Amino acid sequence: MNSASTSASTPPGHTVLRVWDLPTRLFHWVLLVLVLMLFISGHQGGDWMPWHARCGYGVLTLVLFRLVWGLVGGHHSRFKQFLPSPARLCNALQRTWRGPHLASVGHNPMGALSVIAFLLLLAVQAGSGLVSDDEIAFSGPLSAKVSASVVSLATWYHKEVGQQGLLALIVLHVAAIAYYRRRHGEHLVAAMIHGDKTVQADQATTQASRDGLRQRLHALAWLVLCGLAVNALVNWGAGI
Repeated sequence: MNSASTSASTPPGHTVLRVWDLPTRLFHWVLLVLVLMLFISGHQGGDWMPWHARCGYGVLTLVLFRLVWGLVGGHHSRFKQFLPSPARLCNALQRTWRGPHLASVGHNPMGALSVIAFLLLLAVQAGSGLVSDDEIAFSGPLSAKVSASVVSLATWYHKEVGQQGLLALIVLHVAAIAYYRRRHGEHLVAAMIHGDKTVQADQATTQASRDGLRQRLHALAWLVLCGLAVNALVNWGAGI
């Protein structure tokens, strides 16, 4: 579905718009699974640590892909379409608490900040994991490439700071989704599953996200390239 469409179930004065392309949706849900696996494997330790590392490489691959897709992906997945100005952010905050509520087609300003915060925290968390060494069950593939002081700092951050920061951001993200569902009736999760949003007719002039086979193959090619880049980095650190 690449353009606005209507159906018998669509309320009068509204139309259905493809907002989230399939690559963006798959990125979201696969990332969720990998982050959950990272928390589980990290707390289990021992024989789980090789899987912890693999999931970390997967997260780094997805972060790199999302950065690329934020430049060349579907209309509403591009950074230039949702990064808010200070004025737009302040206006959105006021509407959130005082109204009147105005539903966003793509990410609203707070959602945009959440995306950026997640990408930054995940990138730093994955990067610190590459040079961490707990001296028990895990040694990052790049830990031998940096000084002992850097390894110590990265290990402390990875275990004590980054993990808690990600957990806090996840809780805040879930709370925001629940708030918009209860307060404003927005089904944010549903849109990230099937990709479409029911929007007011005057919002239908907004460009739909292209989501055809060509775009999906384009995304797959970028994902493979990002995976190869991460694999090359890991192999370089391991001396392979």
